[in-house]
This record gives sequence, C-alpha cells and structure tokens, in this order.
Amino acid sequence: MAKRYGQACPVAKTLEVVGDRWTLLVVRDLLSGTRRFQDLLASLPGIAPNILSDRLKLMEEHGLVRRHFYSEHPPRAEYELTPRGRELGVVLGALAAWGSRHVDREARLVGGCGHAVQLGYYCPDCEERVRGADVRVTRARTRSARRRPAPAKRAASSSR
Repeated sequence: MAKRYGQACPVAKTLEVVGDRWTLLVVRDLLSGTRRFQDLLASLPGIAPNILSDRLKLMEEHGLVRRHFYSEHPPRAEYELTPRGRELGVVLGALAAWGSRHVDREARLVGGCGHAVQLGYYCPDCEERVRGADVRVTRARTRSARRRPAPAKRAASSSR
C-alpha cells in the first residue's frame, strides 16, 4: 500500500504513486523497452515476485505501464511504459545525475555521443535556460477561485 502524505504538494502526491521501494527501479528497467515479468525479476536482484507483481499492478492502475499477455496457458505477460511512465525518465535522469555527483562518483551520465550530459530547466516561452534556484512550484488557480469576487475594501474613515 502506498504511503499517503495528505499534502497538497506535487512532490508528496508523486511519491504516493512512485515512492514505494522498487517502483522507480522497475521504471528504470522498462525505459529500455518492453520486458517480461521474468526478465524484470532477473534484472532486479532481491525483489520478491509478489512485490514485483504488486508494483506492476499499482503502476498499471496509475497509467504508468501497460500489460500485454503473450501466452494464455499459462498466463504470461509483458510490460511496457505508457507515455506517462516514460516521462519519469527525466526524474530518473535527475536522480542519476545527483547520485553520480554525491553517492556513486564513478558513475556519470553520457549521451549517445559519449560525452557527459547535464540536466537543467528550460522555459520554452522565453527560449532560455532557467537557474534551478529560480524555479518554484505554484498552484494553478481553479475555476472557482477565479470566479470569487475580490474582498470588498473598507472605505477609509473621514471623520476625525
């Protein structure tokens, strides 16, 4: 069962979906393409089959993976990331970049060219890179919040 943080914060809400142990490692392994259950078990040493099954079911419920049966007797499935699940590749890249700087200094992120790559923020409207220190999370205004009239201002008292 996923932890519930009860916070109106996108980080907390995301952790409710992908914060269970093994979930992001399953995503990592599926980023390379469709995998069968047994392949995932083999690529994740230490995970119990029932835990992998639970994680895959939860990921399917949240629209992160799609399951396809390739055998009916016995039932055998393969799994692939949905577009929503593939978007987590950026998150895994950020975790890997941080880990290579602070935890596993022998690891590094490289592009297809073989050179080290960097992650960063980019504003498509301004067509500019944005410093991480300048990025903040804001809440979108809801329709009901937009319709609410502004509170009436009190008139200043003119009697003295």
